Amino acid sequence: MKKAGQPSFLSRVSRDKYLLILLLPCALYYLIFKYVPIFGIIIAFKDFNLVRGISESSWVGFKYFKMFFNTPDFWPVLRNTFLLGFYKLVIGFPAPIILALLINEVRKSFLKRFVQTVSYLPHFISNVVVAGIAVMFLSPTGGMINNILHAIGFEKINFLVEASWFRTIYISTDIWQHIGWGTIIYLAALTGIDPQLYEASRMDGANRWKQMKHITLPGIAPAIVIILILDIGKILEIGFEKVYLLATPATYSTADIISTYVYRIGLTQGNYSYATAIDLFTGIISFIFIISANTFSRKVSGSSIW
Repeated sequence: MKKAGQPSFLSRVSRDKYLLILLLPCALYYLIFKYVPIFGIIIAFKDFNLVRGISESSWVGFKYFKMFFNTPDFWPVLRNTFLLGFYKLVIGFPAPIILALLINEVRKSFLKRFVQTVSYLPHFISNVVVAGIAVMFLSPTGGMINNILHAIGFEKINFLVEASWFRTIYISTDIWQHIGWGTIIYLAALTGIDPQLYEASRMDGANRWKQMKHITLPGIAPAIVIILILDIGKILEIGFEKVYLLATPATYSTADIISTYVYRIGLTQGNYSYATAIDLFTGIISFIFIISANTFSRKVSGSSIW
């Protein structure tokens, strides 16, 4: 029921029509590419046949889920995916926070803008180019990294065929590519901190380190918590492209993750129901992670997404 004096729905739409128009492309994107495809998850419970279509394909229940759980590839693929996501969270999550704090301490505006611009640029480079750069730098013949190792007296390493190096390569390239973009949120949060707090702390004799510890970090804590919750929910959602481009048959023991496994099962072998079941399983686990992280954060810190 509308309260007295409250504008009607149509009047609010008319008042905010330009803001709604700006929101429309984003809403259409999520509607078309995120919500409409949800209908396709029923393939995971059917023996999907391209000729018969989704509606005419026979139901098989949890057959493909059981098949995935019982396959010898289940634990290796799940372990590789989880470890890659876990290392990305532990090492990659603090990186933009540290960079944002360092940029915030720079007093010369020209230098600050230069560092921001240089750190943002890799985010706009495609994963194909990033993987190509990594391959060139790590080449055992003319790669810069191996040339440096050889110059200081170490033997050259063929990084791309060493399974033990794959996670390091992936995490390093991911941090380099996205660290600058990740600082945008934290730099925006820093602008919301009252400058008078810094002035009062200086009058009380607080140095830069104490100001960062007692003012800056608490000021951006809500943003840190929200990003952390979202990143925890994406632990198993490792991107396909970069892993596929950097992985080689020699590194499959650490590089084969759920998304590459789904690619081989779904597109290469044409088993769409099996691939959909695996993806649905991943989505459920990610949902559990984000719900758990949000509940824990709300109880411990009072900050949460909802």
